[in-house]
Amino acid sequence: MIISFDLDDTLIPLSDTGFPTEQRNVLQKILGVERIRFGASDLIRHLKNQGHKVGIYTTSYRPKLKLRLHLLTYGISPDFIITEKENRRELAKRHISCSKYPPAFKINLHIDDSPGVEREGHKFSFQTIIIKKDDTEWLNKIKTGANGLL
Repeated sequence: MIISFDLDDTLIPLSDTGFPTEQRNVLQKILGVERIRFGASDLIRHLKNQGHKVGIYTTSYRPKLKLRLHLLTYGISPDFIITEKENRRELAKRHISCSKYPPAFKINLHIDDSPGVEREGHKFSFQTIIIKKDDTEWLNKIKTGANGLL
């Protein structure tokens, strides 16, 4: 299965009132590596060890190389990264009006924080798991959802 994660407010908090994050080491702080949701590194490694292809699907314009390097500092090696530039191009090509359309990239399950993406999933028939900032069961929710779609 191909699984994608959103970044902002899903894996990376946009404010200090977000959610618990992994500890950053000195090098990560010096390099300005963004904080990441606590447990995300282990979860992504778990999913990959289960045979899933796991990547990032974001509407951010952050450079892919920077994202890849920052994630590597947490031990995360995404199989793919899709940014807003590719997303917009693919949506325009398909004449689809939504924020994200995972099927365009052969993604089976998309993890996000946005209720709007959940509504788009219902409307355009793609699978999502929506996690909130205060969701203490988010890890189990994703593991269960990924196993349920096999």
